[in-house]
Amino acid sequence: MPEKIVGVIGGSGLYEMEGLEEIQSVSLKTPFGDPSDSFIVGRLEGVKVAFLPRHGKGHRIQPSSLNFRANIYGMKKLGAQWIIGVSAVGSMKESIHPGDMVIPNQFIDQTKGRPNTFFSDGIVGHVSFADPVCPVLSRVLYEAGSKVGATVHKDGTYLCIEGPQFSTRAESRLFRTWGVDIIGMTNLPEAKLAREAEICYATIAFATDYDCWHEAAEDVSIGEVLRILAQSATTAKATIRHAVKDLPEKRECICASALKYALITGKKHIPEKTKKDLDPIIGKYIRRGE
Repeated sequence: MPEKIVGVIGGSGLYEMEGLEEIQSVSLKTPFGDPSDSFIVGRLEGVKVAFLPRHGKGHRIQPSSLNFRANIYGMKKLGAQWIIGVSAVGSMKESIHPGDMVIPNQFIDQTKGRPNTFFSDGIVGHVSFADPVCPVLSRVLYEAGSKVGATVHKDGTYLCIEGPQFSTRAESRLFRTWGVDIIGMTNLPEAKLAREAEICYATIAFATDYDCWHEAAEDVSIGEVLRILAQSATTAKATIRHAVKDLPEKRECICASALKYALITGKKHIPEKTKKDLDPIIGKYIRRGE
């Protein structure tokens, strides 16, 4: 059985992981270009962890410019079976207060033209995405967040917008009528690509504000948002330390075999270059030269 390896993609406020031991920096090239930054690989609580700052060191890459395919491909190349995506979001519900943690179980896509599939260039695949996050990983994250004393909301819908601008007030009010719980700009492409790569994925989302629908909360200062981000990063790190220990050694969820019946293109029609490029992802189903 392969060693358990957990990927962590840090969002706004989470740019490094303290407590890692046996650290090495790994720079990877992928067929889709360069990831956001070098991967920091080490051990956390004895578990191998690969950490990637989503926006790069110094937060220099805006959401629409993120190379999601390279980031997830890199995690796959490093052997990650699990990915925890950490994200700052706006709250769309009165009951989700700034500083609260949400473990969403659904997404709505309002992005525009972001590459969000590995299956192009002569290969077609359709993975099931009705339940877009790993139920096992989500449960472990919820329990870990509760252990560290966070106010955790289990389940909920994450609305992913294009950005980098925040919503207009009219958009925010419209989105509220859809029944969404939180709003962000990054996690949905990661979830789609992780499913295609047969990696378990779930999100730790921290509310930093009430978006712009909540008129009584409009005067929150940037200083207060930064304070919440710093607090949330500390909580996220503590949650992850607990979670990595509690994940099972063997995966029996739908994520681990998502491609089993998803690849549509006949083997002989897939270009050899595509087979080579996607070997870390499709290699167990389609071998080069077949």
